[in-house]
Amino acid sequence: MASAADATNTHPGMTGFLGWVERSGNKLPDPVFLFFYLIFALIAVSVLLAALGVSALHPTSVDEAGNPEVIQAVSLLSADNIQKLWVEMPKTFTHFHPLGYVLVVMLGAGVAERSGFFAAGMSSAVRSAPTGLLTPVVALVAMIGNHAADAGYVVLIPLAGILFAAAGRHPLAGIAAAFAGVSGGFSANISPGQLDALLFGITEEAVGASALDPAWGANLAGNWYFIAAMTALYLPIIWYVTDKVIEPRLGPWTGGASAGASDTDRAIEEASPENAGKGLRNAGLAALGVVALWAVMVFAPGTPLINEAACLNEAGQRIPDCSIHGELRPFYQSLVAGFFILFLACGWAYGKAVGTIKNHRDLVNMMAEAMKDMGYYLVLAFAAAHFVAMFAWSNLGLISAVHGAAAIQSTGLPLPIVIGLMVIFAGLLNLFVGSASAKWALLAPILVPMLMLLGISPEGATAAYRVGDSATNIITPLMVYFPLILIFAQRWVPSFGLGSLTATMLPYSIWLLISGTVLIVIWFYLGIPLGPDAPVGYVLPGGG
Repeated sequence: MASAADATNTHPGMTGFLGWVERSGNKLPDPVFLFFYLIFALIAVSVLLAALGVSALHPTSVDEAGNPEVIQAVSLLSADNIQKLWVEMPKTFTHFHPLGYVLVVMLGAGVAERSGFFAAGMSSAVRSAPTGLLTPVVALVAMIGNHAADAGYVVLIPLAGILFAAAGRHPLAGIAAAFAGVSGGFSANISPGQLDALLFGITEEAVGASALDPAWGANLAGNWYFIAAMTALYLPIIWYVTDKVIEPRLGPWTGGASAGASDTDRAIEEASPENAGKGLRNAGLAALGVVALWAVMVFAPGTPLINEAACLNEAGQRIPDCSIHGELRPFYQSLVAGFFILFLACGWAYGKAVGTIKNHRDLVNMMAEAMKDMGYYLVLAFAAAHFVAMFAWSNLGLISAVHGAAAIQSTGLPLPIVIGLMVIFAGLLNLFVGSASAKWALLAPILVPMLMLLGISPEGATAAYRVGDSATNIITPLMVYFPLILIFAQRWVPSFGLGSLTATMLPYSIWLLISGTVLIVIWFYLGIPLGPDAPVGYVLPGGG
């Protein structure tokens, strides 16, 4: 299989808008160094604004006289901040909320991926689909397969091409449908997962840095209802675009069922271990066991995942009309650990049945390999953690949020329209900065507190970002898997180039961006909760 690095050199002559996107994006530094450059710029700006005396009135905090507290810009070259940088460097890194969330979930997901459970589950689901429902099944499995991280790209996308060809349909239509589901529907799913842990960790860091609501905590299920609605919306769109737009444009397929399949693809298609079915059954039983365990810890009397005191007054009497979500907050916060146990149990049960896990040492090795794969993320998290922390030390994040919120309020734009514009902005930025975590770490310190001041919850800001971040993944050559998808396509049609792939995916991107934006605008207009205990609106503590 050709590497992504090889693929990026196969199309040096791109011109026009696509060429401009590729050339402009390639000039950007690696996201790690992008954060370091931004830190240097932040230092310079903080020195200048501190010298100019730039300030803002804190929206919730008051001084001893009862007047709003004045937030002054603070130079990052002040003695206190220099000391904080060097003395607290280990703390700044290790206390970065996304770090713990992602590493915990990936310990389990790494076992599920390396044992073969993710790949077997996706392959089994897609192979059993009736020919007439092949497109929606591929799209649905692709969106759900986001939990499988790399396996969705490396296993499902080439497999979709093989299955379409075997059904007499154009394999590039299958590749396009799978790519649209895995990457265009990157934030859509039927349940929260590791992406939720990553993004909400950054959101929590941004809220904490703003000091607007010290009691706010990340809820992994904070976008659950919304991402499930995205899945329901995106599924018929991908189905329609594939069958009515892309496949007729590609024309009939006459190359045979396996003309473009590599040896690896054929192995994925033909391999059917005798005990694979047993492995999937065992994994299903393990999943039911984990769900049952969490249900006991929630519904049995006196369990640790219910905070019964949240709905009791000082006299120990239940508060009328108290929301159950307050009592369930420990449950929501336990979902990071829950997904770790779920992925670990399913991967272990499957691996034991098929032989990929022979003893506990294999299990430990898989967990260790998963952490090796997170090496780049650790480096990125180190840079992002210091950027976010230094933004907070300078007070520029909150000052920008206060003045930005005032500027938006002065325009008179309805808040749903503001959210829609944020989606479009995130989608445009995604053409140049591919990493979801890097973009959100850049945007969240300003956007999250600014939208809180406008009455939009941190969960709402996160949801809006996710819509824009997903839709344009499939049309930017800077997305890390884009060259790999091109290689998959060229196995079937050797003349298929970068422009061909972008043109094929453009209808998906346009429709996903438009429909996602309309969905979130309507969602905010109606005020539908984004998840359990996750309203779209927000009121500052004390009603400020």
